[in-house]
Amino acid sequence: MTVSTPTPSPSAGSGSALTPELVRAVPKVLLHDHLDGGLRPATIVELAAEIGHELPATDAASLGDWFAESADSGSLVRYLETFSHTVAVMQRRDAITRIARECVEDLAADGVVYAEVRYAPELMVEQGLSLDEVVAAVQAGFDEAMSEAAAAGRPIVARQLLTAMRHQAMSREIAELAVAWRDRGVTGFDIAGAEAGFPPTRHLDAFEYLRRENAHFTIHAGEAFGLPSIWEALQWCGADRLGHGVRIIDDVEVGPDGQVSLGRLASYVRDKRIPLEMCPSSNVQTGAAASIAEHPIKLLADLRFRVTVNTDNRLMSRTSMSQEMWLLHTELGFDLDRLEWLTTNAMKSAFTHYDKRYALITEVIKPGYAALR
Repeated sequence: MTVSTPTPSPSAGSGSALTPELVRAVPKVLLHDHLDGGLRPATIVELAAEIGHELPATDAASLGDWFAESADSGSLVRYLETFSHTVAVMQRRDAITRIARECVEDLAADGVVYAEVRYAPELMVEQGLSLDEVVAAVQAGFDEAMSEAAAAGRPIVARQLLTAMRHQAMSREIAELAVAWRDRGVTGFDIAGAEAGFPPTRHLDAFEYLRRENAHFTIHAGEAFGLPSIWEALQWCGADRLGHGVRIIDDVEVGPDGQVSLGRLASYVRDKRIPLEMCPSSNVQTGAAASIAEHPIKLLADLRFRVTVNTDNRLMSRTSMSQEMWLLHTELGFDLDRLEWLTTNAMKSAFTHYDKRYALITEVIKPGYAALR
């Protein structure tokens, strides 16, 4: 279909008033954040020393630099290689609980009020933990941090998304694990890993099971691979959300006269309000976008796709939700109204129950942004 490029909505009226401090203060909702991509460098150093794991750097500052530089390669494959060090220190129950607790502490300090944090339990059983023990260890850390944040006046709701690796064959088992834990802190399922050569249709059994169980799931699609990955994730697998989905822009054409033509897949994604879990800094690092200034998130937001903004891997991208929002403001002109729109989009798209989504929007997000104005 062909449409005129719409006037950006919400308006840009409050853009000039934004400061980093204001952005840090706004309520935030995070749907796409990897637990094993958000460790504190100092924690990695300590835990690696305890188990004798060799790191590329032995002090926290240098290690943080190494992760960021290694991830900033333009290659998703090399980006994913950095996880060998974070996963190595996530094999003991106490270490997993500590990392989960620190994750939620860091998100709460950044103003996140709701977060869905994903990880692959199958990567954390190398030293004998069961899959159930991994999930329980993560939940223990989340519970500790949520209790502490509430006591400190920074309440946050943190939920788990259980991820299966798309190049492995455990997706059905992980899907069953997600269903078994869905009333105890797990809110959905995901598949992740290199897209090329590992289409989501390899895991149809898991997705069919999840649909039968009325369970929510998202699929990494349209990041390193193009439109076929998105099409399969939606039309074959039935994904509720798209992890990244940035390559949907390949089905959007802007003519020299400003007329925008949407292909059938892009039209479907917009018409069905399918949430796009976009991660601008990560997308630039992996080559899915040339730069923040050229990231398709602005055009997709102007066209009123269900766009959300996320961190992906805070360690590798050396980022936070505040940093991602600030980049959208400085590079793409997103103002306070549009940041609120992104946040509301994310909360509408969360895998928690409707009444909880509605309460957070009306009692936390909207009043929070209104107070900052």
